[in-house]
Amino acid sequence: MYKTHPQFKPPDDETTTIWRYVAISKFTSMLATSSLWFARADQFKDAFEGSSPRKNVEARQPPSYLSTKDASTFRNLMENTAWVKQHWVRYIAINCWHMNVTESTAMWDLYLPQTKDGIAVQSTFKNFKDSLRTEESVYIGTVKYIDYEHQVIECESILTPFLHKRKAFEHEKELRAIIVRPPPPGPKGLDFGVETIERGIPVSVDLKLLISKVYIPPHATTDLEANIKSVIRKYGFNFEIESSGLDEEPKF
Repeated sequence: MYKTHPQFKPPDDETTTIWRYVAISKFTSMLATSSLWFARADQFKDAFEGSSPRKNVEARQPPSYLSTKDASTFRNLMENTAWVKQHWVRYIAINCWHMNVTESTAMWDLYLPQTKDGIAVQSTFKNFKDSLRTEESVYIGTVKYIDYEHQVIECESILTPFLHKRKAFEHEKELRAIIVRPPPPGPKGLDFGVETIERGIPVSVDLKLLISKVYIPPHATTDLEANIKSVIRKYGFNFEIESSGLDEEPKF
C-alpha cells in the first residue's frame, strides 16, 4: 500500500500525468500477472544508485578538535557507514515512471528495444498509488537531480540517495516508487549475508485503475498495432489505445 514518508516528495498535483515505456514482452508480463516489476536497485545500469556525492563523503572526516583516539573511532564509524550504504542497494526495489504532460521522443528512444517493439502506458500519480494491491509499504517520490561533484544530499540517510541522481539523467523527470526489505538482525547488527530480494519484486496492482491509455510507438507497423491490441484483448482488458502523436504530419 502507498505510504507517505518525510523524505519522499510526491508531485504537487495528484493528477500529474506519468508514463512508463516498456517492451511488448514486459507489457505482456504486466497484463498476465496484474503486477508491476520493482527491480532491485543494483540491477539498474547506473552504478551511482544509492551512492553519495563527493562532498557528502568528504564530510565524513573527523572534526579537528577530536582526540587521536576519538578520531580513530569516528573514522571506523564512517567506514562502517560507507560499507552499509554500499550493500544497502540489495535491499531496495524500485519502479520508475516519467512525469510529463505529453509523450517523449527521448523516452521512446531510451526504453524501447531496437525493434521499437513496445508501448507507453499513461497514468496519473493518484491512480498509480491507488492501484497498489500489496500489504508492503510503498513510498513514492520525485527524483532530485544534482551535481555529484559540487552539491550535497541534504539530511542524507539510507533512503535519500535513492531519491537523487546525477544531472545527466535530468531528462528522465523520474517519479520513483520504492519498497524496502531490510536485512534481518544478526549477532552484530543487521545480517547483510541474507538476501531479502532476489532480482526484484512483482507488486500486484489494479491495472484497470492504473492504466489510463496505451500508446502505440511512433512509426509502428500495422502488424505491431494489431499485436498490441491482440495482447490486450487476450488478457481481458479494454484499454483506450492511442497512436503516437509524434506521427502527426507537419502543417505549413
